[in-house]
Amino acid sequence: MSNDQPAITEDQWRRAKLIWDYHQMHHELRPVDVAIGLGSHDLGVAAHSAELYRSGFFPTLVFTGGNSPTTAKVFPRGEAVHFREHAIELSVPAKAILLEPNAANTGQNITLSREVLAAAGIHPTTVLLVSKPYMERRSYATARKLWPDVEILCASEPLEFDDYLKSIGDEKLVLDMLVGDLQRVIEYPKLGFAIEQEVPEDVRAAYQSLIRDGFTSRLITS
Repeated sequence: MSNDQPAITEDQWRRAKLIWDYHQMHHELRPVDVAIGLGSHDLGVAAHSAELYRSGFFPTLVFTGGNSPTTAKVFPRGEAVHFREHAIELSVPAKAILLEPNAANTGQNITLSREVLAAAGIHPTTVLLVSKPYMERRSYATARKLWPDVEILCASEPLEFDDYLKSIGDEKLVLDMLVGDLQRVIEYPKLGFAIEQEVPEDVRAAYQSLIRDGFTSRLITS
């Protein structure tokens, strides 16, 4: 956190933790037909995908994602390409990985990965989405909308909120991202991008309070 940012208060921390917990689907993992590692700034997605592959949860792994303003410098050849390379370094065989290097948003992650799988002759009935911890619910709601005939499970690195904050190194940014993803969970169903998700009252209140406190840099505007 930069020196000119005020410290996160204990109450803001508590409210952010509520939202963090809500974003995670807490699915019990079991073997599935394929996994899709969703591209982002977080290389932990590739590492956790590799760990799950080595544990025998799926035989085929798709990495999806092109570039975005937040990842272009870190992953200049594209998110999926760098994720694939990292997974291979972690002992996932190259032949087990399919590449989708063009997606620019979560909807495209799902749609284009589905096309890549179909082109490889793979038509799964169960799919595991591996994402950043706070993106599980949004990716789930998006996939359920766009791919309704498969069963969707979600997973992310099993990090505690405190540990994730330390790994990113910018508390304000993390709270902004938590708030921004929750806004998308709430608003995207109205736009036809995702299925509706129930938002508990305490989570909604925490969200509205953090917006009032100025955690707004990742909000979408109409």
